[in-house]
Amino acid sequence: MSSAPSPEWALKTQNYFVNGKPYKDFNKDKEGKGYWWDAYVTEGREEDPAARDCNELPFWVDEGDEPPTDIPQVISPEMLAQLAYAEIRVPSTEVELAPADTTKVNLPTWAWLDTAEFKPVSVTASVPLLGLSATTRAEPVSLKITPGTDDAVTFPASGQCEIRDGQIGEPYTKGKADETPPCGVKYLRSSGDGSYNLQATVTWKISWTSTIGAGGDLPDGEFGADQDVVVQEIQAVNR
Repeated sequence: MSSAPSPEWALKTQNYFVNGKPYKDFNKDKEGKGYWWDAYVTEGREEDPAARDCNELPFWVDEGDEPPTDIPQVISPEMLAQLAYAEIRVPSTEVELAPADTTKVNLPTWAWLDTAEFKPVSVTASVPLLGLSATTRAEPVSLKITPGTDDAVTFPASGQCEIRDGQIGEPYTKGKADETPPCGVKYLRSSGDGSYNLQATVTWKISWTSTIGAGGDLPDGEFGADQDVVVQEIQAVNR
């Protein structure tokens, strides 16, 4: 999924110094009536070149007032949404296969994901002192199957399995051997002494809302995993 902007402006209390000594009376008449704003770099992003882009001096905002909009990177609902986006964690995208691990040439292999795990997930970022928060939500919308070889066909032909009614593919059950899977793959050639590298990628639709009514969409996130599939020739015996 896309990374959060850096640096961000964050609300925090600041101790000021003059000639190396604390200046305790700075704006003393404003004590308890507002906050100093200063640049803040997200932990772990200190080496990001953009972390040095902000050279604005700290500034004061009275409690209840909106921070100035002409200063780059002042915290906003969309910025909080992007910060929340960076913290979203989704399940591993390894698909269930039937037959599992080893399949046969020209035998449809069913593919699906555990619907108990693949549900919408959300993260909220907030600045309590401003009464401002944004919630970013990720919802799985499709599963893409890439067989790992041109000698294969996918079901559907596009390899894009749409997620409908919370169902991601369909688990194989006894008696469906002659049916075409709604999501899966059929290999046309043996993998020999090796295996094919099947890739499964889930597309997550990303949206956000905030406490001030602002909201919208963020770029879709794509998360995938690889797994090895051994494909064997079907052995026939002539009598």
